[in-house]
Amino acid sequence: MKTMNFLVTGVGGQGALLTSNILADVGVRAGYDVKKSEVHGMAQRGGSVTSTVRW
Repeated sequence: MKTMNFLVTGVGGQGALLTSNILADVGVRAGYDVKKSEVHGMAQRGGSVTSTVRW
């Protein structure tokens, strides 16, 4: 299988973490070994949010 990498970026409150959770769930349901990490320091105050998903 080919390795896929996804980088989701956004501003706190815009759904970037929800999007990465959905991507990870799709990968798991498709049978991939999914890895996910996220950085959301000031996410609740409009700060930057970054999440990576790999399968």
